[in-house]
Amino acid sequence: VDVNNNAANPVIGFRSWGENPGAVTRASRAYMRGMQDAGILAVAKHFPGHGDVDTDSHLALPLVRVDRRRLDSLELPPFRGLIAAGLGGMMVAHLSVPALDSTGTPTTLSRPVVTGLLREKLGFNGLIFTDAMNMKGVISKYSPGEADVRALQAGNDILEFSKNVPMALQMVRAAVDSGRISQKEIDVHCRRVLALKQWAGLNH
Repeated sequence: VDVNNNAANPVIGFRSWGENPGAVTRASRAYMRGMQDAGILAVAKHFPGHGDVDTDSHLALPLVRVDRRRLDSLELPPFRGLIAAGLGGMMVAHLSVPALDSTGTPTTLSRPVVTGLLREKLGFNGLIFTDAMNMKGVISKYSPGEADVRALQAGNDILEFSKNVPMALQMVRAAVDSGRISQKEIDVHCRRVLALKQWAGLNH
């Protein structure tokens, strides 16, 4: 549901519904309803908006150089519209968005973005997925394993394409043992996944 508003964008282009946020919202909402009415989880990406970048997040961490007012008027409306319509899943992008987190932390690993904005301010209660954790947009800044721990700390439920799964499991367990991640947080993530499986009929 990215709004394609930068002609130099190397990764969105024809993957987007277009450059008008209202049209993007309407088309995305219809697609989402068709999927979820058929028992298929719809996952909107790339939160909080990957349209206005000139870097491919597979290769580096893109910078979104806009202020909060612009985000609220252009990038965020399609995500808001789908949340209001009952969206089940959201994927967070690897982006640097100083208007949302001035530390330069990739949005995937940013608690102000994942928990503060998406969960608390926008009221999203579904499953939150990271974009692929083997992409340079995240592992160029944080090593595999450490990036996975930080993604869970930020509030993501499911980590996609971990670069090193055995290392990630080991480091997440160590983070829980040390109190860096609470068992309660792990339980909340697991309950959301189990609820999705029940909704999809996988308990049968």
